[in-house]
Amino acid sequence: MNRPHPVCAAVAGLMFFLAAADGEPFPQPAAIQSASGQFSVSALADGQPVFPRARFSAAAGLLRLEPALVAVSAEHFKNSLWQKIGLDASTPWRGKIFIALHPARTPDESVNLVAQPFLNKWSYRLELPDAIFTDRCARAFSAVLLLEIANRDARPDGRSATLPDWLVAGMGRQILDAAESPMILSRPDKAINDVQQTRTVEKRRGLDPLAGARRALQNSTALTFDQLSWPTAAQLDDADGDVFFSSAQLFVAELLALDNGPKKFRALLAALPAHENWQTAFFAAFQEDFRRPLDVEKWWALRVLTFTAHDPGPQWTVAVSRERLDAALAVPVNVRYAPNALPTYSEISFQSVIRNFEPARQVEVLSARLHDLELAEYRLAPPLNGLAAGYARILTDYLQAQRKVFFLRRPGPATTISRLDAMDARRREVESKLRTSVLPADLNLPAP
Repeated sequence: MNRPHPVCAAVAGLMFFLAAADGEPFPQPAAIQSASGQFSVSALADGQPVFPRARFSAAAGLLRLEPALVAVSAEHFKNSLWQKIGLDASTPWRGKIFIALHPARTPDESVNLVAQPFLNKWSYRLELPDAIFTDRCARAFSAVLLLEIANRDARPDGRSATLPDWLVAGMGRQILDAAESPMILSRPDKAINDVQQTRTVEKRRGLDPLAGARRALQNSTALTFDQLSWPTAAQLDDADGDVFFSSAQLFVAELLALDNGPKKFRALLAALPAHENWQTAFFAAFQEDFRRPLDVEKWWALRVLTFTAHDPGPQWTVAVSRERLDAALAVPVNVRYAPNALPTYSEISFQSVIRNFEPARQVEVLSARLHDLELAEYRLAPPLNGLAAGYARILTDYLQAQRKVFFLRRPGPATTISRLDAMDARRREVESKLRTSVLPADLNLPAP
């Protein structure tokens, strides 16, 4: 992303200020206003030359932007970013963001961002080509939104914040990969029978947002903190096999996972305008964790080692893990409430299976559920994987008793039902905490 030279930005800002008779620093014709009013999106009239239309379909991940869709996408992206850093949805925004679309000349055209003081606050102009790669658009949204937060308390006659590249890239990638549906909407490619059709890349719902970063960093060495701090032009152009962007995504995710990580991110952003060097603001915000660059390097090296060594396969998010655990613990049955009534689908618990099924049928049903629990355990998010392990152990003990292993002392039906009841109570307690608080990333409940 190109940053305008401060002098050029100031000159441009003065011209826009003088032209803003209606009180807005970046007037735009026929602009679309977003739901919150923070984003104003307009498009220049189609011009020539643009790159051949056939290249739209040939380039994977290339978005075709239009004002109405950009306004919606920007709001969705903002909501996700605010949630990441712990900003309440009711927090008022301060800086107006003007997004101007122009006809794309090349698929990898640069993005321009101008921060301009206006009256007692800052305003922003983001210039985007109307055809842009998804990652690049996410970084553009990340940059302007982070900059707006950083400059909220900055004096308009002072200096704008300077964002570190790893923060812009890492936050943009993390928000994009954590979304369970497309975060940035693209204009339909074509119409078939007057119905707009478009190709979409379907996201695999519920998977670990860091799965892509893990694959990249298992095949290549993650960048050091110093390398992340001062990336090369080739790395910013993604000419290093995605190493910079994967390293930045993991770095942001690990910082957010620290104690009070989101609060420290907000402190970092607030401190940036007062410091010419972002590292000074970084160490002020994260002083509880790091005193000097060497402390960051040691912590980061350990986090990378742990991250790349742990590969149980794609891990489900907490929300999807709860759904999958619920499914593994439910036994589907068809119930007839009257002799001549049609069967009705229902689900029963393991306790009901033990109380009501014949021994042979119990073994069949519970063995299938045990298999499902053992497979799910390694993909469930903590602490739900510990619950799956607990249920699996109870079923294993009971099934061994049913198979008449007489020389070992095994629990009978009453004991097993009591253990399952206790596990259900524990599960309810864990799930209530999942609804009311954020659990540490390393919390893993042992199996009973």
